[in-house]
Order: sequence, then C-alpha cells, then structure tokens
Amino acid sequence: MSLFDLSGKVSLVTGAGRGIGRSIALGLADAGSDLVLCSRSRDELEVVAGEARSKGVQAWVVTCDVGDPEQITSAVETAIREAGHIDVLINNAGLAIKRRAEDLPLEDWQTIININLTGVFLMAQAVGRHMLERGSGSIVNISSIAGKTGLIGSSAYCASKGGVDMLTKTLAVEWAERGVRVNSLAPAYTETPLVKSITDVRADFAEKVVARTPMKRMADPDEMVGTAIFLASRASSYVTGETVMVDGGWTALGA
Repeated sequence: MSLFDLSGKVSLVTGAGRGIGRSIALGLADAGSDLVLCSRSRDELEVVAGEARSKGVQAWVVTCDVGDPEQITSAVETAIREAGHIDVLINNAGLAIKRRAEDLPLEDWQTIININLTGVFLMAQAVGRHMLERGSGSIVNISSIAGKTGLIGSSAYCASKGGVDMLTKTLAVEWAERGVRVNSLAPAYTETPLVKSITDVRADFAEKVVARTPMKRMADPDEMVGTAIFLASRASSYVTGETVMVDGGWTALGA
C-alpha cells in the first residue's frame, strides 16, 4: 500500500469545491497529500479545506477562474509560494451546456472550449513548467466518456473532452523523459451538481442514462477517487499518456 502513499506531496485540485473535484481532493487527503484547492467559489473551498485539515493534512484555498489566463498564472504562483511545490495536478474544472448543435450559440461553444480545453492546457502548462524544473510530477486531467463517444446535445463538450484526451497524450510524450507523467481519468455520467442541473430540467434524462449504462446506475463522485490516487501516486509510475475510463462499462458496450 506504500505505493499509493502521498504523504509529503502537494496536490493542486481545480474545481475542488464540489462534485468530482471535491471527492478527489478529500481522497488525496486520505492518502496523505496536502492540498491547494482552486475554484471560483471561496466559500465552497473553505468547507472542503476544513474537512481536509480534519484528516491531518494542510490545505490552502486559492480562488481561480480557469477561463482567465491571468488568474491561472496567479493561482499557480500563489500555490507554489504558499505550499512550496506542486507534485500533483488534478485538472478537474469544467462545465457543460446541453443544446443541439444547430441551436448552439457561438458564445456557448467558445465558453465550453475555453474552460474545458484551453483552461486545462493553460493550467497544465503553468504547473508543468514547475514540475519540469523539479524533474517530477503527475498531472491528471479529468476527461469524460464524451472524449470517446458522441453524445446528443453535447457537440462542444465532446469536442473539448476529445481535445483533452489528445492534449494528454501530447504532453505525456513531450514530458516523459523529464519526469512528468500526464494521464486522463474519464468518468461516465456522475451524480454531481453539474449533472443534476441537467436532470432537473429533463426528468427522463437520468432514466435514459441508467438504461444505457451496463452497470445500470450513474457513478458516485467518490468512485473516481481510487483511480485518481492510482494515477497521482507511485503505483502508476510507468503509466503516462493514458485515458482511464471509469464509466460503468459505457464505452465497452459501444452501442
């Protein structure tokens, strides 16, 4: 189990205030990692930070909108100054807007690409530079089944997550010789506030998702924690450039 031990490590988690980001952050704390928690909402982050500290680790709160390059630069600089270094980046912040392609405004397309893909790149770039200087680090980008399969009403979201998967591969092969690993974790539909915002509007949506999923249920955010710890830790020391599907069999079904 020492392979999964993150004691002495510092993990920066974006979108850490709720959903998958919150679960992964607290899971990393259970594995011994100190945390730098990032999102736009300080109030949510302070709650998560308190929970993390109760587990015996240090936690810092840094507000950041990953759609703003200047805020990304400032957040990473603050994280390094406060925590001393960054060993793990969980690139989790993202959003989705459900709308048929023919009705999708350009503004919505640009917003999704900016947050889900450009923001992931800029955060990985900023943290990656620091990791490359230190000669070590693990970056885990949160992708989606939408990076592998088309989803109705999700043209921009699918494009962004497909981009994340290819970005992951490219960064992995560029940085492998210099000690920085880059992988993706790809959930299927997970019971997060983001998904709830869709199911609240479309009552039949959850039923259709469950029917399509071989395991016949949505994921719980906590079910992403084990894979995240694996990819962040020495347990995956020879794994880079991979997208690990955590999808209840969704992509295996393929129909």
